[in-house]
Amino acid sequence: RVYLAGLVGLVLILTAEARSHFCTESKECLLYDLVCKNDDYEVRHYDSVKWVSTDEEAYFMDKATYTAFRRLFNYITGSNKAGVNIDMTAPVTVKIEEKKWGSSVFTLSFLLPSTHQMTPPQPTDDKVYFTEMPDMKVYVRGYGGWMMSLTSSVNSMLLKRQLDKVQATYNKDYHYAVGYDSPKKILNRHNEVWYIVEGEPVCPTSS
Repeated sequence: RVYLAGLVGLVLILTAEARSHFCTESKECLLYDLVCKNDDYEVRHYDSVKWVSTDEEAYFMDKATYTAFRRLFNYITGSNKAGVNIDMTAPVTVKIEEKKWGSSVFTLSFLLPSTHQMTPPQPTDDKVYFTEMPDMKVYVRGYGGWMMSLTSSVNSMLLKRQLDKVQATYNKDYHYAVGYDSPKKILNRHNEVWYIVEGEPVCPTSS
């Protein structure tokens, strides 16, 4: 078990030297391997890792994430069966259903730190649960400012357009909105949109 915990720890960024330049506020950040990159997007590989998650149905991401964030924040600040505080990590992900109309289910997730990857404290709220992100490759588009319904929708549309242009195959049922910064950070904010790669990733050099 100690050996497994050590391996899980390698999935998370634990030293300042290894940190992404946009992951500046938390002690641990999700590690990835860069597969390829061009001017429009990049492809990353992520190892399987455990998250704490909650679902919220709404018409707009902003409303859903406000409620869901408070629910997960309560979990990491002691509202768990062990009564322990858990360090905040980065990034925070929001899984978004691809729907043209009506409400959507938004799944907000916090990355569990390495000390709680194997045996995280059980939630006291039955709307909070654990998820295992599979080993996967993702298409990524980054952008600055604030992660809101409008900015996330625009950037997901732009990424889809770029992927369709090069005939890349990806999961069209859902995508991820990804944020790295706390609300108190004003400048140099970083957000992303992720689509899961299907088949071999396509990453041509931009012309």
